Amino acid sequence: MKRKIGVLLTLFVVFIFSAACSSEEETDQSTEASYAQGMKKEPYTQEEFLLGTYTRIRVFDEDKEDVLQPAFDRIKELEDKITINQSGSEIDEINENAGEKPVKVSKDIYDLLKQARDYSEKSDGGFNLMVGAITQLWRIGFDDARKPSQDEIDEALKHVDYNDIVFDDDKQTVYLEDEDAIIDLGAIAKGYIADEAVAVLKEHDVKSAIVDLGGNIYVVGHSNRGENEDWTVGIQDPNDERGSVLGSIKESDKTIVTSGIYERYLEVDGESYHHLFDAETGYPYDNDIASATVITDKSIDGDGLTTVIFDKGVKDGLKYIEDNTPEGTSAVFVTKEDKVYMTEDIEDSFELDEDSGYSLGDRSELQ
Repeated sequence: MKRKIGVLLTLFVVFIFSAACSSEEETDQSTEASYAQGMKKEPYTQEEFLLGTYTRIRVFDEDKEDVLQPAFDRIKELEDKITINQSGSEIDEINENAGEKPVKVSKDIYDLLKQARDYSEKSDGGFNLMVGAITQLWRIGFDDARKPSQDEIDEALKHVDYNDIVFDDDKQTVYLEDEDAIIDLGAIAKGYIADEAVAVLKEHDVKSAIVDLGGNIYVVGHSNRGENEDWTVGIQDPNDERGSVLGSIKESDKTIVTSGIYERYLEVDGESYHHLFDAETGYPYDNDIASATVITDKSIDGDGLTTVIFDKGVKDGLKYIEDNTPEGTSAVFVTKEDKVYMTEDIEDSFELDEDSGYSLGDRSELQ
């Protein structure tokens, strides 16, 4: 790697607003007239520590400050239902009753689990909602994180079959047939919650906003600069401090989701183990990817897809996005060798910062 990691990164996508591209003098001379009708220069903003990260919503519509609290209320409601190892969590209740009885859950959780199982099936386990037996063994990101023994890993791998979850649509119940199985939605939950927060904003007729759930970003509508102006979105340099970008792309009404191997990690005997696990081996994915960004219409899809393409590596990950996802879904990869690759649809619109220290990779050279 070109630099030593100095901080633990939790946010891999940052914004470069149009105003930030101007000099300080030019910014000071800006007037409200340079912004779209009904839009504010400085947004209404609310920030709270939720979902294990700093969560921020910015709304640029005039007279829409009151929408911030309902959006945060929705985030908190879903966090309480989804987070494992938390009293009152519906997912915890399902896990605690594994092998014993079905558990009736809310429509939110029922729908989310069905989507998670669907992703598991479509990706042949590249994303696996039952990876909890592995993640709870390693506990990366928690104070009691450790590297388990191979015997422990081998035993845990017996309990990650996503076919062991049973749904009853009439009763809205969920049952884990394997008593040692554990649902862990950490790889998809923030995406689902981001989409729900955006839904609240749109229900209140918000036309321009940014929802930031630490790695899951959603640019709602158009930039506050104008109805035909996209947001300029910077892709975080995974080897540098937060706010340092390697390139940018313009988007509107899209979600940008990034996962990277330095988001959370454990160091044991000089070796680093990141938090993105392969449910086939019981170890973190070991390939050429440092970070992967997916740009798509729904944040839950971005979440699921970043996990799927981490499983596949750069070459097959690019091909998977191009061949197996809806039009308008794009991806950017950063490798451990400081190369940047992207899907063909954004090759002309992605701009690599010349001073980033990265270079564009040649896909024909991928193994």
